[in-house]
Amino acid sequence: MTALSQSEPSLSASSESSTDALVQKAKRHLLQNYKQPPFVLARGQGARVWDTDGREYLDLIGGIATCALGHCHPDVVAAAKAQLDSLWHVSNVFYSQPQIDLAEQLTEWSGLSRAFFCNSGAEANEALLKLTRKVMKDRGTPERFEVISFDSSFHGRTLATVTATGQAKYQKGFEPLPAGFTHVPYGDLEAVRKAVGPATAAILVEPIQGEGGVRMAPLGFLAGLRALCDEHGLLLLVDEVQTGMGRTGKPFGFMHEGIVPDGISVAKALGNGLPIGAMLCKEALGASLTPGTHGSTFGGNPVAAAAANAVVRILRRPGFLEEVQEKGAYLLARARELQGRLPAGRIQAVRGQGLLVGVELDREVAPVIAQLRGEGLLVNAAGDRTLRFAPPFIVTVRELDEGLSILERVLAAN
Repeated sequence: MTALSQSEPSLSASSESSTDALVQKAKRHLLQNYKQPPFVLARGQGARVWDTDGREYLDLIGGIATCALGHCHPDVVAAAKAQLDSLWHVSNVFYSQPQIDLAEQLTEWSGLSRAFFCNSGAEANEALLKLTRKVMKDRGTPERFEVISFDSSFHGRTLATVTATGQAKYQKGFEPLPAGFTHVPYGDLEAVRKAVGPATAAILVEPIQGEGGVRMAPLGFLAGLRALCDEHGLLLLVDEVQTGMGRTGKPFGFMHEGIVPDGISVAKALGNGLPIGAMLCKEALGASLTPGTHGSTFGGNPVAAAAANAVVRILRRPGFLEEVQEKGAYLLARARELQGRLPAGRIQAVRGQGLLVGVELDREVAPVIAQLRGEGLLVNAAGDRTLRFAPPFIVTVRELDEGLSILERVLAAN
């Protein structure tokens, strides 16, 4: 296995403001809608980050599956810096070459035909939902507007995408929710079939439910959904925000079942941390979004698009995603070995694909995450009892071993 690592930066803790002062300033001025620990990250390189006190952490969550090439990857930095020196922003009333090049790369890589650029995964899913309604109206079936999605799914925080999300905790307090969404058990093809009715327009699905606990559908589920959509004239929409851009070891998660969706959403790893998302769709569907039907002021701006072009070029290098598959298999195998060494039941399950792995515990994970952070390891929660590992693709086997050793030490002591 070839190491795709980067050198460490020189360390210099910030002296401009103490960590305590920064945290207090944050509490005074930021909305308190996040549960953030009392430290401030200041720099990153590869799979490592450092806080304002100079303390080093092994980052095996990577901005929640976002920094796929690690922090400050030199090729991505160079692409963004070069673009900053030439053109920052023109809006989408004009063409810009970085966006055109990115659309070409993504359509070639995905097998889809058209690209729309936005700023986030939620916006990309919103575009899929709007596209669905417009397509059905253009087909002469405006009564078809409902979307079937799944229990425990997550599709974003806009009012429509949070309604598509199959987790009531994200919807609480925002009622009344928009009409047109139905939820069924994930992986249950017969439940989907029973939910299809005269108003059904599309099925929206994640290849792996990330926020839902890193849960994989049974083999053949996506292929079954494709067949069902073809049978009833529905659109198959695949949320690739977390699984796309090589996270599962293939360019997109749907490719593991050899299907082609009608539309997909991507974001997160696309810009390696710079805000950019995309909705990709088939040619016939794209024809429904005529001038004025949808837009985004900042979507696909030249700087983010230039960075994303660099990301895609790296991911498409021969052998790169094969290495992601190898590292993912290694992480899964080592985590399952750890499951066997710890007291019975401490780790309830280990599941995942590629470099997206969930470790389900016999307890709530919030205190465990705090303990891991105290030992210099960053991961996060996917549900109440599952630790999520989504390391950058450039992580080394040695770093994966380091992270699992910290996990074992913490779990064995509690």
